[in-house]
Amino acid sequence: MRFSFGIQLLQAPLLLELSQPLLAGAPGAVRVDAAQLAERIADHGFTLIELNTDLQIFFPEAFALPILRRLQDLREDRGLRYTVHLPLWSLEPSSPVEGIRRASVDRLVDAVLRLAPLEPEVYVLHIAGPLATEFFTSPGIPDMVRGALMRRFQQQAARSIEELLHRTGLPSRALAVETIQFPLELTLELAEAMDLSICFDTGHVISRQPGPFSFQEVLERCLPRLAEVHLHDGYYRQRPDGSVAWADHLPLGRGEVPVGELLRTLEAHGFAGPIIFELMLPEAKESLAFLEQK
Repeated sequence: MRFSFGIQLLQAPLLLELSQPLLAGAPGAVRVDAAQLAERIADHGFTLIELNTDLQIFFPEAFALPILRRLQDLREDRGLRYTVHLPLWSLEPSSPVEGIRRASVDRLVDAVLRLAPLEPEVYVLHIAGPLATEFFTSPGIPDMVRGALMRRFQQQAARSIEELLHRTGLPSRALAVETIQFPLELTLELAEAMDLSICFDTGHVISRQPGPFSFQEVLERCLPRLAEVHLHDGYYRQRPDGSVAWADHLPLGRGEVPVGELLRTLEAHGFAGPIIFELMLPEAKESLAFLEQK
């Protein structure tokens, strides 16, 4: 079976290269546009690109109308396909602070409506931000309190998703909630209740960010709603002193993701959706070389 591999638009080396005039002290703001990045990435052989809308935080014109038209032209002229990673930097769609939650929804809505003309195959969403992560991972919180807090964050996330779908007209299955540093059970429960898709993030899962589950268990539970895979390596390791070391966003082969088992499972279930390397270009190419050995 031929899988559909792609890569994220957010490429730090390319952004640094394009930002050199500003770094050198040139007057004025640096204009980095998503079409320019996409074209450079396509030159490296990738035709499936995940558009990171967080680019607009530092480069507000990154997805301006003329740039969106060029992205459309690239789709037609070079056969590019797109998915969208909805913004997450500074956003808290699960926040119990209503003003913050509503502002987060506004940013999400803007991203969906802005990029809709590109006909993205999937929109990936982090349902929670750093605040929820802090309460989820803090060792000093009693489990009963943690559970109640996580349920509250989930309820707020559900409100935000409901508003997002209503205001954009986006089909619920076009929205894929990602396996992030938030309780897996609540993420899957929300996806089931709202008929959402899932983005299975390999590095997050292997490093136990959604909870202490086996990789294969999480994959099997996500498969019925699986719309996209974020592919990168990672690990979770117990040190001799009892502390834990973990990492993600590593090239394949440098961590503990069971890549062969992953691909066999996806093939057995006929998965044909996007598989996006959340890596820099050299690391993605290293990972492709690793896959050729499987």
